Amino acid sequence: MSNATFPGRRGRIALLVAAVVALLCLAAGLLWYATARADGHGGHDGKSAARSGKGVEDGRSSDGATGSPQEKEKDAQLPLKGRTVLVDPGHNPHNRDHPARISRLVDIGTGKKECDTTGTATNSGYAEAEFTLDLARRVRTALEERGATVKFTHNGNTPYGPCVDERAESGNRAGADAAISLHADGAPEGSRGFHVILPAPVHRGAADTRKIAAPSRRLGTAVRDTFREATGEPPADYLGDGEGLDTRGDLGGLNLSTVPKVFLECGNMRDAQDAERLTSARWRARAADGVAEGIADFLTEKSSARSGGQ
Repeated sequence: MSNATFPGRRGRIALLVAAVVALLCLAAGLLWYATARADGHGGHDGKSAARSGKGVEDGRSSDGATGSPQEKEKDAQLPLKGRTVLVDPGHNPHNRDHPARISRLVDIGTGKKECDTTGTATNSGYAEAEFTLDLARRVRTALEERGATVKFTHNGNTPYGPCVDERAESGNRAGADAAISLHADGAPEGSRGFHVILPAPVHRGAADTRKIAAPSRRLGTAVRDTFREATGEPPADYLGDGEGLDTRGDLGGLNLSTVPKVFLECGNMRDAQDAERLTSARWRARAADGVAEGIADFLTEKSSARSGGQ
């Protein structure tokens, strides 16, 4: 009889041991799950946080509000992202074909002036309008590489103009953060150098530059500094303050602007030394980078640091 009951007793013991082991495993699992939940690392907790929109400990949220390191690096390479710049290529290559239209008078606030002119040219016939259009396109590329949205007053594909009042309105309508009109001068032979024209504080008729005069001076100073550095062109020796800045209240493109704006006269087309530079594509590439860098300095408030706070 003892031989018949012994195997049954061993079986019950084995079942009891298995049950104890199972209970211990279950208890360990429950303990691990509870600990993981408390630490924030268990199960699908990370996914549920993403679904609920709750941020994690480092401050980043599921919608990327803080931004990844890659996004921050990309933004650093595009300092003008979200900024709009108006670039005005002075004159128009086709103005010469419409003398009556460009000679009509328009209101510039302080009086009336011609809609536009043909501009000047080098002694060899390289037109200012061709120069400014080429430079403007290069400036646009340089600004877009920095993240800016660039608007033109024209791209050489209109019959004439636009008139000076319309050029100012283009920047106003675009809500530009900065505007620049590109030119080259036609002074007598032997007069050399570039200069930046700033708007005088004007309040007359349709003109009111009181709010933009100060920021325009900062913009002009920034462009002056970076243009000189990039091109090696000296400040004009025949007008302005001798440092490359000139203030005027008789230009419709400045008088009617409601956004910070300057004119840049890149050099004297009638001077042999300046003309050699202005007709060089390599020099225009450097000039474009200098213009873009000055605008970027102004818009990112680096201009005062570059000029020593002056």
